Amino acid sequence: MAEQQLRQDKRAAVVINPMKLPDENFKADFLQLCAESGWVEPLWLETTEDDPGAGQTRQALAAGVDVVIAAGGDGTVRSVAEVMARTGTAMGLMPLGTGNLLARNLGIDVTDPLNAGKGILTGSETKIDVVNAVLDHGKDEQLFLVAAGLGYDAAIMGNTNDELKDRVGWLAYVESGIRNLPGKATTAKVTVDGKLTVHRGVRSVMVGNCGKLMGGVEIFPEALISDGILDLLVVAPRGRFGWLNVVTGVFGKGRNRNKSAQSLSGKVAEIQLEHPQEFQLDGDHVGTATHLRVTVDPLALTIRMTKSPQ
Repeated sequence: MAEQQLRQDKRAAVVINPMKLPDENFKADFLQLCAESGWVEPLWLETTEDDPGAGQTRQALAAGVDVVIAAGGDGTVRSVAEVMARTGTAMGLMPLGTGNLLARNLGIDVTDPLNAGKGILTGSETKIDVVNAVLDHGKDEQLFLVAAGLGYDAAIMGNTNDELKDRVGWLAYVESGIRNLPGKATTAKVTVDGKLTVHRGVRSVMVGNCGKLMGGVEIFPEALISDGILDLLVVAPRGRFGWLNVVTGVFGKGRNRNKSAQSLSGKVAEIQLEHPQEFQLDGDHVGTATHLRVTVDPLALTIRMTKSPQ
């Protein structure tokens, strides 16, 4: 009897991007799901253009909920996670976006957000790493969960056609990638755990907390989201077959890197670029920069979920 009462006292908060609602019945369906799972009616907090999730997450925490659910795309997930990290309160994911990068890496169902919601209510908790990024020696840290990038990969995100993305999903990033292949290279000084390396002709430097990016492509095959380690990839295509060497280095048999695609790993990394490059965090284009410092915060975020079958 006491156990049943405890279950009935559990409450979730849903921080949702209203622009991503799958249909007009989604809220009612989730409220019914909560009732069927023995949870009380959740808080329902919509994001706005001025506040994409942080304020709503603080409101949820102040209400003392058991889990805060990010319902939206990768931007909503990142906004919620920035507040949730190190709080000890669990975060859940109902993926409503195009990329749904963290959900894919965690094995959460990205095809059915209500099923993912059920997995939150009936699942268990696990802890994952987060990464803190500082741009151009600024004072403010920005959190990311999957990957950050300077250069070509950020240009892809920043120049993706939104109408095409609505029609074909993540394939729109492929089209953007082809359009952005021409571009100016730069020199990058990359310091990982105090060890400096210099790379010339760089088109992109990526920092990964997880392995899979757009379309399930595994850029960082050795990356684990709970190992306390950052994985870096420096893309510097050289010569006539430079981009072919990049593809071979990233996806070739044995994943052997070459000078066109070099891997590094560590707990703290600094990237200094000769020329400003575009920058992205978890797929969101956030401007340009010449310097990036990233540090891993091990097991800082609690996730509540049930993995979907692989």
